[in-house]
Amino acid sequence: MKNNSIRKILVVAESIDVEDSSGSKGRVALIQNLHKIGFEVKVYHYTRKEINLESISCRAIKEDRRSVFFYLSRIQRKLQHTFNWNLAKYLESWLGFSFTFLNDSRSIVKALKREKTFQPDLVLTLSKGASFRPHYAILKIPEFYSKWLAYIHDPYPLYYYPEPYTWAEPGYQRRIEFFQEVANKCRWAGYPSQLLAEWMEHHYPNFKNKRMVIPHQLFIENESPVALPQWFDPEKFILLHAGNLMKQRNPMPLVNGFQKFLEENPQAISEAHLIFIGSASYHLSKLKKAEQEINELYVSKGNLEYNVVLKLQHKASVNIILEAVAKESPFLPGKFPHCVAANKPILHLGPEESEVRRLLGEKHEYSSSADDSSRIAEKIKDLYFKWKYNRGNFTLDRPDLKMYLSETFLEEQIGNL
Repeated sequence: MKNNSIRKILVVAESIDVEDSSGSKGRVALIQNLHKIGFEVKVYHYTRKEINLESISCRAIKEDRRSVFFYLSRIQRKLQHTFNWNLAKYLESWLGFSFTFLNDSRSIVKALKREKTFQPDLVLTLSKGASFRPHYAILKIPEFYSKWLAYIHDPYPLYYYPEPYTWAEPGYQRRIEFFQEVANKCRWAGYPSQLLAEWMEHHYPNFKNKRMVIPHQLFIENESPVALPQWFDPEKFILLHAGNLMKQRNPMPLVNGFQKFLEENPQAISEAHLIFIGSASYHLSKLKKAEQEINELYVSKGNLEYNVVLKLQHKASVNIILEAVAKESPFLPGKFPHCVAANKPILHLGPEESEVRRLLGEKHEYSSSADDSSRIAEKIKDLYFKWKYNRGNFTLDRPDLKMYLSETFLEEQIGNL
């Protein structure tokens, strides 16, 4: 570890349950790599159950069930269940946050204020989804401001998402005020993506000069025996998309491109398969209909366990990263390091102006707009014939990306603080 003043790191995390979201997987990998490079790490987490990370001190934060916010949240829930009164929209327009959010944040504050023995040099807040409860909590603890690294994994609030993610959630103006305060009070701001840093600095100028890019981490775990599902044949040409298909991530142009590839290359019918793993509720009916029409298409029934998905990514022929059709995408998908670790070619379907394309580089051969079925078919064809006739050299082979996502780069970044 570099010789700098930072030795002890207090991590305040929303969740360290790798099964609950891709966000939690990424945060856990970051925590593990901080420990791996020699920092003394203590984790307070609001997972609401006991979870241990090997050789890392972890403490589950209990919900405060005596606060006013707790009782108000239960009254609100009772009214909704009994009378079907949805008060959330009105309350959040007024307060900016739900009673549950406010109580959860209060619970985190109370737990941190009880900590008397661990004196951190750095306080790192990690969240998931659109929550940012740990960040809200740290604002109530001024003694942490001078050592606070606020990690920002996505734009905030939803109102500031790029198109086509157009949301104007109740109370978004209050949430903007909340994040303006984060920008004012934190010492540093961490992001998984350079483009996301630029995006947030545009909306919150006070984040400027506080930037640190900490990409989603590549954490090499000890391989445990995992049985492949019966429907997965690693000897076939497998195109795999693993991850949540949100409304804005339309998989149908990919499906149509795959079907077009099969029609134009019938010799591939016995070998090629397109597989979707993960939640796809918005697109499920169309995918299931296509699955009935295309024998070579498989759609999983919901999510699979984390270790199984990792195994499938390593055994697939090609891993797919599918983004929304947009002018730009500042996101670095949580599965990006998993795809790099798998060392299989990546088919990126997304905007040219995106963090994924920036990292893959202009010379990356297998990229297309997510709505261009003809170009997608061409890219699948290129991949298929390279796989068929040159399997021994059918890899991603990007040591530069492995280095960028590794604990070595993380150590350099923390060393620069």
